[in-house]
Amino acid sequence: MSQRGDGDLPEPQARGAVTELRRRAEAEPGQRWPQPLSDAFLLRFLRARDFNVDLAWRLLKNYQKWRIECPEISADLQPSSILGLLHAGYHGVLRSRDPYGSKVLIYRIGQWDPKLFTAYDVFRVSLITSELIVKEIETQKNGVKAIFDLQGWRFAHAFQISPAVAKKIAAVLTDSFPLKVRGIHLINEPLFFHPVFALIKPFLTEKIKQRVHMHGNNYMQSLTEHFPVSILPQEYGGEGVSFEELAKEWTDFIMSCADYLQSISLVTHK
Repeated sequence: MSQRGDGDLPEPQARGAVTELRRRAEAEPGQRWPQPLSDAFLLRFLRARDFNVDLAWRLLKNYQKWRIECPEISADLQPSSILGLLHAGYHGVLRSRDPYGSKVLIYRIGQWDPKLFTAYDVFRVSLITSELIVKEIETQKNGVKAIFDLQGWRFAHAFQISPAVAKKIAAVLTDSFPLKVRGIHLINEPLFFHPVFALIKPFLTEKIKQRVHMHGNNYMQSLTEHFPVSILPQEYGGEGVSFEELAKEWTDFIMSCADYLQSISLVTHK
């Protein structure tokens, strides 16, 4: 049996796709790409679009455009800019993937103090995590699923989500970041969250809309229909370690990646 260099296509075909994507990128006059056009970087976009070069090229251009047009989120990816949110236990990543190989992220909205952090700060947490996990080949292939715990959602949070912010959130979920979004799960969502979701929804593709699941307050059973109890934190009816432990582990990991995150911050590129 022939070896497959990347697990997706026979190696010569994968090489050909990478070469063509690089050729298109280098032919763009005056473009400033967020990262060097290495094989590993370009393969993220090809895997995200199942090696369709035209779709991968569009995704790469959208990624670059989004990052340049949103400096308030992407210009400075230093962990120090979001340390307060991380130490508050806002975000954690499960140790184990789900049965489909997807990486599972959890966000606890109640830990976001809107007096201290803007929606852009919160968005930067997601971007930093996304930039780190997209380096993993298994994540490139099998995508991500996110659980948003909306307990503690207040009007002060809702006021932060303007139409402009909603559009940027939707852009990243649809065609501006090289990660396949396999599922978005909302739990503990209050009634007054729905108008905010209604603001975001028109910008989402039909495919993404179908992957949004609202579980409400009695989410324990329905959540375990999507995620095995063995990987979920104890606070969410699972048998895994506590969310607090996961949040600390992920915070430590983000801090250990400070040099890499600095290297891909747009402020460092001339």
